[in-house]
Amino acid sequence: MVEKINTFEMAKQQLDEVAKILKLKKGIHEFLRHTQRELSVNFPVKMDDGSIKIFKGYRVQHSMVRGPCKGGIRYHPDVSLNEVRALAMWMTWKCAVVNIPFGGAKGGVICNPKEMSQNEIEHLTRRYTSEISIMIGPERDIPAPDVYTNAQVMAWIMDTYSMNKGYSVLGVVTGKPISIGGSLGRKEATGFGVVIAIREALKHLGLDPKKCRASIMGFGNVAQYAAINFAKLGGKVIAVSYWNRNDKKSYTVSKDDGIDPCFLQSITDQYGAIDNKKALSNGYKVEDGDAWLSKEVEVLIPAAVEG
Repeated sequence: MVEKINTFEMAKQQLDEVAKILKLKKGIHEFLRHTQRELSVNFPVKMDDGSIKIFKGYRVQHSMVRGPCKGGIRYHPDVSLNEVRALAMWMTWKCAVVNIPFGGAKGGVICNPKEMSQNEIEHLTRRYTSEISIMIGPERDIPAPDVYTNAQVMAWIMDTYSMNKGYSVLGVVTGKPISIGGSLGRKEATGFGVVIAIREALKHLGLDPKKCRASIMGFGNVAQYAAINFAKLGGKVIAVSYWNRNDKKSYTVSKDDGIDPCFLQSITDQYGAIDNKKALSNGYKVEDGDAWLSKEVEVLIPAAVEG
């Protein structure tokens, strides 16, 4: 049995190593090892069959030293307090490294949105927002999309928060729809960032992107735009993997001469699951979920959730 990684302990170990290199003062080091605020909430949601289900959610603020907190909200069965703590800490470093005046936060709800209707996800989102509204706000803590949350979820958060305030508060979330103040390119940004990192790594290694092949784990929002932008660099993505929620199995979809990421994106659902029948009928191979890792490539992109 694989031991579950304690993500927060891993994040603290990373901090400890860097603190030694920076010769960080003991008090500052100790302060940064702890989160500033943590909120755990248990809340009821009425399901489509009329039953009431209790969900557990979190919002963690790691640091407000540089400004309001900033960080995504994820909906996933494996969400835990330690995971959210670690992600909040990493958000602090990310904001500091690119020198924007925010601190780090993160949120999550333990749920499986793949098994929930749109109506149930909306009810969950609005109730969770009400529960964490004591912590969030444009000058305090600004949520964003993360795993299995999107612009629609952000719109529900903004609407719920605004209803409680009595006026529209556009700045309470980022990653919302363009029509209500969202940013162009937000959806593609993470995958694009992955490819910028790959481009710089290839330069360092003296490799020409046009002569490189890539294999990707996952085909959600990050992986899709990583694949599209790697192809724009001139490289070939020859395999992607994904999880099929219907038969609870992972698959690899591949093509030796390179996949068409835009075509695969067009036959992928909102949770990153590719339609195998359509892939097969268009000349793709459908293999075991671990096959992506055994392909002969220059670049491996792990774009699924951590661990």
